[in-house]
Amino acid sequence: MKKIVLLLLFLYTGTLIGQQIKLSPKATFSVVTCGAGEELYSAFGHSAFRLKDPINGYDVVYNYGVFDFNTPNFYVKFARGKLPYRLGRTSFKNFVRIYQYEKRWIKEQILDLTPEQTTTLLAYLENNYKEENRYYKYDFFYNNCATKKRDIIKENFQDAFIFNDDHLTEEKTFRDLLHDNLNANSWSSFGIDIALGAVIDKKAPAKDYQFLPEYVFKAFANATKQETGTPLVKATKLILDAPEQTTSKSSIFSPYVVFSILLLIVLAITFIDFRNQKRTRLLDFIIMLTTGIAGIIIALLWFATDHSATVMNWNVLWLFPINIFFAYKFLSKKQECASLWKHTVFLLILLGIMLLLWLFSIQVFATAAIPLVIALVIRYAYLTYYFRKLEA
Repeated sequence: MKKIVLLLLFLYTGTLIGQQIKLSPKATFSVVTCGAGEELYSAFGHSAFRLKDPINGYDVVYNYGVFDFNTPNFYVKFARGKLPYRLGRTSFKNFVRIYQYEKRWIKEQILDLTPEQTTTLLAYLENNYKEENRYYKYDFFYNNCATKKRDIIKENFQDAFIFNDDHLTEEKTFRDLLHDNLNANSWSSFGIDIALGAVIDKKAPAKDYQFLPEYVFKAFANATKQETGTPLVKATKLILDAPEQTTSKSSIFSPYVVFSILLLIVLAITFIDFRNQKRTRLLDFIIMLTTGIAGIIIALLWFATDHSATVMNWNVLWLFPINIFFAYKFLSKKQECASLWKHTVFLLILLGIMLLLWLFSIQVFATAAIPLVIALVIRYAYLTYYFRKLEA
């Protein structure tokens, strides 16, 4: 029900404010930063421009990061990174209404722009809002609702404003920055760590911290005018107060708990198999099938999408795509299954490579996956022993 209400509000806020906007000397632009929500799509907050002109009665938001649910093949395009995002324009009142409904805070930083600079920024945004210009290729790290703020200011005013980076006190990777906004033992965090590759484990340049709205807020708060050295932000206001929210709260069904239970199950079955010198074929089939399917999805995200963050994903070492072609063999009773020890040895080698990549911080893997990896090591080691014994 909540999503339906939000969709109706979103559709309502999509109405046009007017075709021509003339500004008074009292007009101001602000950077609006919104707090995180409960759902994954809102876990990192939001950022937008606000134009307010009390003389002419304008109060509108220019909102990057909008997409159309009615886009043909919406989910396919979204998964492949080909979904067009666009600039939206709405009244500030309706914009606030959505965040009030979601119980998320809103802060405003009023920019100290001259009337000429305000007019320049408005002309840019209005031109960007034209039907032929409003769509853009979204990238979560490099071209999203947050990164647009500094990029637009830089594009329009070049070196008139200086964005100082001395508010950043420690170096972080892109994955660190994501983890700062997620519960480490959550399905959201696990999914991100599985889907995104080693490219997000490099140290993020100071500028690139601003893919997160909270760092856009800090960057503008620390920005100065080149001519005078005075702050770019002349006032900061709390528009809407709300408690801080966390995305995925811990529960008994958290990844670590669920996967630890699966580890115990695999341990128990493997111990019984060892005692009875047999093999539970269904378990081996399920392992090969599920790791193979998961690996294929990761490989597709790597090679068949435009997402910049899903390449170089070495989760394919333990979620091995080729396993899907071996699944039926592990279900077989035939004696020729004895030769499968070569495949299980190969899988153990891949797990060893994965560990080395983790130790040398080439890619950080999901900590919640540790029980699963241990279960795979134990099962593959037993299968190697079992098949070698058959072949002897």
